[in-house]
Amino acid sequence: MWKSARRGAALLCAALLATACGGGEQAGSQEKVTLSYGVWDVTQQGVMQELAAEFTKTHPNIAVDVQLTPWVDYWTKMKAAVIGGAAPDVFWMNGPNFQLYASNGVIKPIEEQVDTSVYPKPLVDLYTYEGKLYGLPKDMDTVGVWYNKTLFDAAKVKYPADDWTWEDFKEAAAKLTDPGKGVYAVGAQLTSFQEYQYNTIYQAGGYVISPDGKKSGYDDPKTIQGLKFWTDLLTAKQSPDLKTMTDTTPLQLFEAGKLAMYWGGSWNVAEFTKNDYTKDKVDVAPLPRGEKQATIIHGVANVVSAKTEHPAEALEFVKFLGSKPAADILGEKGPIPAYNGTQSAWVAAHPKLKLQLFLDAVGYAVPYPVSKNTAAWQEAELTHLTKAWTGEVPVEKAAADLAAGMNDLLAKE
Repeated sequence: MWKSARRGAALLCAALLATACGGGEQAGSQEKVTLSYGVWDVTQQGVMQELAAEFTKTHPNIAVDVQLTPWVDYWTKMKAAVIGGAAPDVFWMNGPNFQLYASNGVIKPIEEQVDTSVYPKPLVDLYTYEGKLYGLPKDMDTVGVWYNKTLFDAAKVKYPADDWTWEDFKEAAAKLTDPGKGVYAVGAQLTSFQEYQYNTIYQAGGYVISPDGKKSGYDDPKTIQGLKFWTDLLTAKQSPDLKTMTDTTPLQLFEAGKLAMYWGGSWNVAEFTKNDYTKDKVDVAPLPRGEKQATIIHGVANVVSAKTEHPAEALEFVKFLGSKPAADILGEKGPIPAYNGTQSAWVAAHPKLKLQLFLDAVGYAVPYPVSKNTAAWQEAELTHLTKAWTGEVPVEKAAADLAAGMNDLLAKE
């Protein structure tokens, strides 16, 4: 999943990749071939194998070997495979790593004309580099506020409205906090950028990185307002402190009834509907509106290795994975499919939850902010913003220092 996208960002360098880049030989259209397909999510392994089998039914000369590498090891092993010239023919790609792989020639651009209007534009933009499309979106996720109805009822707080604002959120947070019972309104976490500060930065009218990828937005006053949304919660003790949330994650605290609200992604539906504590206590609301309405959108794309020996077959498989028939299967058993108009099965699977809001959020969604070396400045984000989250330095200074460091890193890309 994508709340941990930062952790997956592998640092590859052009020098190491020089020996790994290049194209494979064109395979004959009737040649019997087996494509390797790299994925990282064990919960999706079954549906990926089902999709592979469906593809082979209509392409009997092409078998697909789904190769699972758990998320914790995926990017490390992918780096080694790329350097060794043994990357999978087709594999999953995420936003934070995409430009690094594309700019170093590790993955092939999709030269064939495809209809990208069937996918959310922010995802198409996310996987486009220097005007070329490199991956077809597989799935998508947006962010909402999961809330504990039992704790809301106990505090006599109305459930969030679809049009609630930052002020509404803050008013509810004050009432939902009960130090005597060890209950907090929300966890003001730092490490999960997609779920927390990236959203409030854009809601405040700020930005993380400029559209051309050359300038940090952290010294913008509106970006700082987006950060203060969270540090104010910490100051008011309406959130556990950073140390507490390091020892016990906000997800664990929410599932233990210690947080009334949890800013989380559409992917959390599987977790919360299976957890014994939350399965009959939670619902979800849109993120509250600041100066504007915004949520971060992300999703996995399928890409073709530049070193594949079967480029035509690999592209054909990627096109199938990005098709409506594949999305229909994925929507019944996996995350939200990216193909427009195929998400109804995902929503219908849990009729008691307001899951439609995750789809409606696409209309005001902002692509996950990335550059060629996202990992480098995300480490800088942690270094500098941690000082603000702990209260060691004012938010304004942490943001200014981060902007300066981030700009230096971007200048080196």
